[in-house]
Amino acid sequence: MFVGNNWEGTADVIQSRGSFAKIGRVNIIPDKDQRLAEIYLNPIKLAFFLGIRNGPGEGHDQFVDDMYTTPDGGSVVASRPSFADVVSINLTTGRINWRFPVSGFRSDHMAVSPDGRRVAVSASTSNTVHVLDIVTGQQVGSFSTGDKPHENVFTDGGRYLWNMSIGEVNTDLDDPGWDFTKGDRRITVVDAATFRQVKVIDMRQRLDAFGRSDLSDAVRPVAFTPDESKLYFQVSFFNGFAEYDVATDKITRIKELPKNPATSDDRKTFVNDSRHHGMSMNPAGTKLCIAGTMDDYATVVDRASLQQGTLVPAVKPYWATVSGDGKACVISEAGADQVTAIDFATGQKLVSVPVGDHPQRVRIGHVPDGWTGPSA
Repeated sequence: MFVGNNWEGTADVIQSRGSFAKIGRVNIIPDKDQRLAEIYLNPIKLAFFLGIRNGPGEGHDQFVDDMYTTPDGGSVVASRPSFADVVSINLTTGRINWRFPVSGFRSDHMAVSPDGRRVAVSASTSNTVHVLDIVTGQQVGSFSTGDKPHENVFTDGGRYLWNMSIGEVNTDLDDPGWDFTKGDRRITVVDAATFRQVKVIDMRQRLDAFGRSDLSDAVRPVAFTPDESKLYFQVSFFNGFAEYDVATDKITRIKELPKNPATSDDRKTFVNDSRHHGMSMNPAGTKLCIAGTMDDYATVVDRASLQQGTLVPAVKPYWATVSGDGKACVISEAGADQVTAIDFATGQKLVSVPVGDHPQRVRIGHVPDGWTGPSA
């Protein structure tokens, strides 16, 4: 598993099951001095660079967001928000294979196609998703999205690509009465071969129809059932998640999770508008794992009953993924610089492993046999 230490610019590689022990570390910003020199010589780039630091970076530069390895495990491809690019780094030498500058001034979440050959990356400020050949870094296509594209998911064996745009999350206009200032938030579904738009889903209409006009329609992390018939998603400001039936195009259930009494309800204190940010589903599709970011816990939820299990204490959990054997949920604790594995079956904590500064995205990957880190 690759753990992206966003503020540090490194990725820790840990075992994907069992002890989750550390294997090695990769420097994701070996070209840091060169990139900073370019930024400081360009007033517009510098303005956005500092804006990222003082906005989504919470006073820190964002050096690594998302990561996927190439099919042969020889390289890791990572998005670097503050540098507005995607790079491929050779896992043997530590050197950059290729670099793709995204349109605009910030790169964000990515997704890899089921065959491992293409990687999609959100370009936050240009409302664009770029799709790249994961080996060469060449763009094979792109498409337009709503404001501030965020999460990407391939479905139907790679036939479709879903993008969730979250709108503006860095202003203090967080009262529901100012919701209209947040921009165009929607799910854009495209044909992954032609990149033509297939469908647009505006959750505002679906939430209103369900009687929850009070909830934001900014779709954050998501999880599909194994048959992709239902989509579970988190939204800005909400301590919980919604269930969306793909065939009927309707929200069918909404689950509110407990609030931490010590957590302020002042929306301006939520990290980038997200009260809960991070969710995953076990391979059987029977359990959901939820990261309660601002409420400092994670919990396993039974999908049939939507009953939550034990609230496992965690410090600013920011992401949730599934272990290599499918038995555990692995969360990143951004506030404690560690990742924690939670048993899907029991809902109990298994182990915590220290990592670098401000871990966020955690992804399954591959490395060569006997690998302990790049030589450089």
